Amino acid sequence: MLPPPWTPPSTPAFAPTPDPLTPARDITHEHFEAGDQIMVIKGVAGGRLCGDAMRVVAPSWHTPTDEDGWRLRDPNGGAQTFITAHPRYLVHLSRRCPDCLIFQRAMEDHLLPRYAGHADAIIDCGWYTTTALGQLVHIADARSGR
Repeated sequence: MLPPPWTPPSTPAFAPTPDPLTPARDITHEHFEAGDQIMVIKGVAGGRLCGDAMRVVAPSWHTPTDEDGWRLRDPNGGAQTFITAHPRYLVHLSRRCPDCLIFQRAMEDHLLPRYAGHADAIIDCGWYTTTALGQLVHIADARSGR
């Protein structure tokens, strides 16, 4: 039996959780400095926001967004000890920064109710990928060929 001439697309096995906050976040390069401890919020674990904690090392051009970014060092090392990221992906851990606290609260308000029934699970929202050039890219910033 032949399939109908048009079939709706199948639902992908993995669909990232929508992130309306990070792409619209207005944080300048000057907001962070070398030595700052930061976190890239990636999801939820144990009813709290979770992500990758790193240290800001040096200014760096973020090719995927064509804007100033930061070179980050992952203290856990691994295959990718250093990556480059856009400032809007980062939140301060080393100091109580009002802008970062407001952003974290908004992320909590957005994500925690969505995953309230999964308190024991680690949920990676699928917002980020690392390019072959070692650059952390948010799915909203991904461009073909970069």
